[in-house]
Amino acid sequence: MILKAFKQKSNKKYLNKLLAQRKVNLGNNKIKSLGIILNFDEIDDFNAFNVLASQLKIHTNKLKVIAYTSDLKSHGNSWDSCFNMNDFGWNGVIKNIELQAFLNESFDVLISYYSDATLELKLLTTLSKSQFKIGILQADERLNDLIIKTDIEDMSVFNNEVIKYLTVLNKI
Repeated sequence: MILKAFKQKSNKKYLNKLLAQRKVNLGNNKIKSLGIILNFDEIDDFNAFNVLASQLKIHTNKLKVIAYTSDLKSHGNSWDSCFNMNDFGWNGVIKNIELQAFLNESFDVLISYYSDATLELKLLTTLSKSQFKIGILQADERLNDLIIKTDIEDMSVFNNEVIKYLTVLNKI
């Protein structure tokens, strides 16, 4: 139990270090790939992300979705790329190969669709090599480049806002 607390503290320290070094990269590149990080405990409508990808004209092979859950036993078989806190080591080290591959991929846009401020989800958003990060309003505003204030259940509102702002930013 004590080691778990020390591990969490080391990951928080690593997260704060990464966020302090973060630079916003806002280029004029059009969107060709999309990565999505979501909390499986908060939402289970994955079809809504396929709708968003089709509205953004993203091919299905350029769309990657990864889900976090606190209880892998109850959700493990229902989603292919599901991970939990056991996939993280000390100082933000990722132990899961699929998760590391997702983080190494340089998406044009990363959507962090979660409202729960779980340390592991924040680490994933920060460690991602994505060029532009979009998320829902959270306590730590340093995580995302574009923050949309909406409820987690209002997926259609979120989709409309994403399309509106990406059009304004000339990304679509």
